Amino acid sequence: MKKIIFTLAIAAIILSCKHDKKIENQKEFISKEVDNDEWIYLFDGTSTDGWRAYNGEFLPPGWIIENGTLTFNTELGLEQDYKGGKDIIYGAEEFDNFELYLEWKLPEGGNSGIFYHLKEGHKSPPIVAPEYQLIDDLGYTKIHDITKYNLSLGYTHKPEELKPLQRTGSDYAMHPADTINKILHPIGEWNSSKIVFTPKNVEHWLNGKKLLSFVPWDVEWHEKKNSDKWKNSPDYGKYKTGFIGLQDHASPIWFRNIKIKKL
Repeated sequence: MKKIIFTLAIAAIILSCKHDKKIENQKEFISKEVDNDEWIYLFDGTSTDGWRAYNGEFLPPGWIIENGTLTFNTELGLEQDYKGGKDIIYGAEEFDNFELYLEWKLPEGGNSGIFYHLKEGHKSPPIVAPEYQLIDDLGYTKIHDITKYNLSLGYTHKPEELKPLQRTGSDYAMHPADTINKILHPIGEWNSSKIVFTPKNVEHWLNGKKLLSFVPWDVEWHEKKNSDKWKNSPDYGKYKTGFIGLQDHASPIWFRNIKIKKL
């Protein structure tokens, strides 16, 4: 019996070491991208200075610092009941050309997004600002019914499913993320995202892999904009400078190490 207990104890120690090593490797991978003096912290884990509600003066209830993360503390709401949320912006400065880096994680069925070139005075950020989509690719439609929403967009083939333009890393409803190179960590684990914007090229990255690139405001961009979800949103994507924003889509969300570098 003592021999069996000793063997099990050794096995537990080995598994624990492997798990700790995995966590350390993930931390090292995430942090090495941002070890650069040119980065400006928008959130460093200690203060929400500069952050406030979109079209508001203060940070909305629910957005708090928790264990060094910028968290939206809420119960998961259903997509079919969603009427808009308490989106926030870093309101201390607007940015035009930039490289934005942050780390994030979602719960099962979670949904959020990262906005840029966001201007206030509009009804909501999505009708104005491009969005880097964050969502539970594998589990979202197991919890939420998106059929009615997709049918309203003209997606009649399997409208109950997430479409490529709606998945993590995509330029929402404009450019789909590459599914071959895409590495999306399991729910509850940290991911790193990067957006690079210049007038000549835009890139979306996820966990060190480039998912897409496009030229903003060229002929192809305008054709995409006028053919799908944004065809009735004349202000979508037109601004060449604006705020960085984070979306409340009725879901808990955790962000950390939010940094930006001007280009």
